[in-house]
Amino acid sequence: MSFVSIRDLTVAFDGVPVLHGIDLDIDRGEAIGLVGESGCGKSVTWLAALGLLPGKARVQGSVRLDGQELIGAPRTTLEGVRGARIAMIFQDPSSSLNPVQRVGRQIGEGLRLHRGLRGAQARTEVLRLMDMVGIPDAKRRIDLYPHEFSGGQCQRIMIAMALAGQPDLLIADEPTTALDATIQAQILDLLAGLRRQTGMAMVFISHDLGAVSAVCDRAAVMYAGRIVEANDIDSLFAAPAHPYTHGLFRAIPDLEAGRARLRPIEGTVPDPRALPAGCAFAPRCDAASSLCNSYAPDLKDQRSGGAVACFHPVQSSLRHMTQQEVPA
Repeated sequence: MSFVSIRDLTVAFDGVPVLHGIDLDIDRGEAIGLVGESGCGKSVTWLAALGLLPGKARVQGSVRLDGQELIGAPRTTLEGVRGARIAMIFQDPSSSLNPVQRVGRQIGEGLRLHRGLRGAQARTEVLRLMDMVGIPDAKRRIDLYPHEFSGGQCQRIMIAMALAGQPDLLIADEPTTALDATIQAQILDLLAGLRRQTGMAMVFISHDLGAVSAVCDRAAVMYAGRIVEANDIDSLFAAPAHPYTHGLFRAIPDLEAGRARLRPIEGTVPDPRALPAGCAFAPRCDAASSLCNSYAPDLKDQRSGGAVACFHPVQSSLRHMTQQEVPA
């Protein structure tokens, strides 16, 4: 049995569906990436799983953590899971940290709630966590406020807060988006190292395929509230099967290709209130047929490995395409 098992998870806001039957499994210690453009449902999936969506949201399906059902679970059950079993970090630490509380106190809150640590014992553990995530001179800086840290250091503090409860699963929701390239690389290295050190599983939510490849074992590509492709990282990068995944790769700049023109995916993710009758990607897909415009394909396992939801999966490998076919 998988450590986390999601089955037929659906979410609707005011009667408008935004998730359409998500199925996903995560093993202990595994890192899986959720990839896709903004509005594809990546964050909503986990907010729904943790019961953090507003009251107007209608959530159905099943999310099991180590066999324990979370959908429809009592508030006390979910409070015992959040932070202690599953922790979440967000993309903008400046909006997640309390500006009028010292960072040591904010990290210590998780220690008090989830591990019962207080006083000198809690302070010692806060210093250890700050050191673990790479905050220099922690003894002096433990009593500083968030505005006295850089953006990258604030993100490290957020990671320390998430680790305070010693979670089995860390949800990293676009944790490097607001950071510059150098700091992004440092945070990715930190997350990969912490995962190896603690043995926790991780879900890395991002639109950045390069970042996903740096920290994940597998990836699931989402589009318009559905998973359209899932595979291990090496296979997905070598030969993406769904036209949407293929388009994401074609839009990645190639630093060795000179001034070759990028090929963006034309159009935008459809409004959930006006989804096409068939495949949601069909209006943006060069390979779409009348079948695609009439029916939404199911996510099916492929003989070559992985799973794809497409009537006309891409057959060619990215490794064998010419520069004209995959420009920078």
